[in-house]
Amino acid sequence: MTSSRPRPLDPRKLDVRDFAAAAGSLSGETAQSDLPRLAASVLALADTPPAPVQWSVQGALRPVTGGAPVVALQLQAHTTVALQCQRCLQPLQEAIEIDRRFRFVGDEDEAARLDEEDDDEDVLVASRAFDLLGLVEDELILALPIVPRHAECPQPLPLAAADEAGEAAPNPFAALAALRRPPSGD
Repeated sequence: MTSSRPRPLDPRKLDVRDFAAAAGSLSGETAQSDLPRLAASVLALADTPPAPVQWSVQGALRPVTGGAPVVALQLQAHTTVALQCQRCLQPLQEAIEIDRRFRFVGDEDEAARLDEEDDDEDVLVASRAFDLLGLVEDELILALPIVPRHAECPQPLPLAAADEAGEAAPNPFAALAALRRPPSGD
């Protein structure tokens, strides 16, 4: 007796063409620690565990006039990561949201050609063992702010000792002015 239950989909080894042809839908929750490149890009806070990454993907075959249908995925993911504010150097919680479309083709040459032509969606090479969680991790890393900072820092920024005493800071060019020779009267 054989079982008619479909086998569960593995997001680390997803057959993209079959998934899209079946208009598949898959969602899950992954710990940030299971995405090592993302975990290395954010702060590890001792008192707060990292938020899980929640993701979902929808596959589809999109019809194309005069051609074969296009294999496509719609990826959505969100999480909150801890970063270091570049203004006050204190921890900062940043929400990261992704909503991206991807188109899959047969080989690298076609992907490179189509990726240059199309700005709306990224073009990737289809695989029978596509790492969907690797794609989620890539997109989260790309969505991280280049210069993370609070809208308003929770603590006042430290002042220099001269500022605290109310003294004006010395002009850094004063020493250069003293070295300058007076113009010759010849």
